[in-house]
Amino acid sequence: MKLKNRMVISFFVIILVPLILTGVAVAGFTMYQVWSLEKKYGIEGVTYENLSNNTMLLSKMTQKTFSTLEKTASSDSEKLEDTSYLDSLNQNLTGKNAYLLVRKDDDVFYCGAQTQDELLFSELPEYGDASAGNDRGVYIGADVQSLVKQVDFTFTDGTKGSAFIIFHSNSMVPQLKRILLDTVFVIVLILILTALGLCTWTYRGVMTPLNQLKEATKNIKEGNLDFTIEKTGVDEIGDLCDDFEEMRKRLKESAEEKVAFDKENKELISNISHDLKTPITAVKGYVEGIMDGVADTPEKMDRYIRTIYNKANEMDRLINELTFYSKIDTNRIPYTFNKIHISDYFEDCVDELSVELESSGVSLTYFNYLEEDAVVIADAEQLKRVINNIVSNSLKYMDKPKGVINIRLRDVGDFIQIEIEDNGKGIAQKDLANIFERFYRTDASRNSSKGGSGIGLSIVKKIMEDHGGQVWATSKEGTGTTMYLALRKYQEVPVHE
Repeated sequence: MKLKNRMVISFFVIILVPLILTGVAVAGFTMYQVWSLEKKYGIEGVTYENLSNNTMLLSKMTQKTFSTLEKTASSDSEKLEDTSYLDSLNQNLTGKNAYLLVRKDDDVFYCGAQTQDELLFSELPEYGDASAGNDRGVYIGADVQSLVKQVDFTFTDGTKGSAFIIFHSNSMVPQLKRILLDTVFVIVLILILTALGLCTWTYRGVMTPLNQLKEATKNIKEGNLDFTIEKTGVDEIGDLCDDFEEMRKRLKESAEEKVAFDKENKELISNISHDLKTPITAVKGYVEGIMDGVADTPEKMDRYIRTIYNKANEMDRLINELTFYSKIDTNRIPYTFNKIHISDYFEDCVDELSVELESSGVSLTYFNYLEEDAVVIADAEQLKRVINNIVSNSLKYMDKPKGVINIRLRDVGDFIQIEIEDNGKGIAQKDLANIFERFYRTDASRNSSKGGSGIGLSIVKKIMEDHGGQVWATSKEGTGTTMYLALRKYQEVPVHE
């Protein structure tokens, strides 16, 4: 979820949730207080309207006492002259914020309050006031604010009297106070819990992924890249986690590539140094022989010089491979593409190879199965490097007394297929898929007769791919190996006027 959406949700939640929960809580408290009022004061039919109107509620709470007072006044008014009876009635009003007052003529006969309010007494309704004798009472509010219920009667001596149930309308029933206090408490509690929940939700949505990113930067600083960063929290930071995870993967790949590259370089240096040491040792030996006069005949001198020349060529080839290898890694291979007539090109190439192979005791046979002279777009020098590397590899692993190399050209649709076959020791099937990888060697133990840098066939693959072609091999152990090269034919596109 986006941080913007999270903030919008938080805004509405912090408004709506407290309102809803407060409403539910107030409804629950009100129902409980209604039940409590009915049970405590013995009244029935308390409604929400009564609770919202303090005067109505107080009137309803004294209704039973008022009815008793009316009944006594009409049937047995003498009891209203008995202070003990009046005390019992006043006792029923205790706790209801009301009290009983009996007036005899213009004087107070009985007052259930601890102190008498002279202002209230002066404002009491007159004897026979019909409005003060109803169930709801009459409100007096000149100098005091009270609700008065009045019952008129006559004393035994003929004096007019009135019994009043009086309660101050500004006084509040304890249950209503409790509802207000509980409501305020619940509102404050709900606001605190809602704010706390939303703050926790937002904090976790932001801080959890930030802590994860902090831990990730610490791991990277310490060189540890073997961990994962999962997308969590708000979308904006989640996207940052995804980017950070992608960066970590690339850093790990780069580190692994660097380790592999360093390993390859070390292996290359080891291979080159080993393979250079052999011809250098031979050159030194033959030069020392010449200096010591061992080559004392023209024939022996010629053989020594030719051997030195061949060893120098071998060192030159190794150095060229090393130079070319550095160009592969920096993608700076100098290509010069031209149209090449493939038949003519291979005839010249075979002529050059024949001289070298003849001196090695290996026969070379060339077969051209092309029906017409085909043209390819290629770099003649780099294509020759491909052929030489394959042939050199064949010579290196030639184990037959009479070595044979066959070169065949075939037309396979849009491609020219070049096949270079030898009758060497062959390659095991488990090794065949890896022979074009850098530094891969089928023989684990190197020796001077089967040396090499280990990058010859990887160079072949790189050059063929840069030509838009392919290279693959088939082999059988003990029989020989065939290398296949495929180059796309050049075709003229007709221009229609």
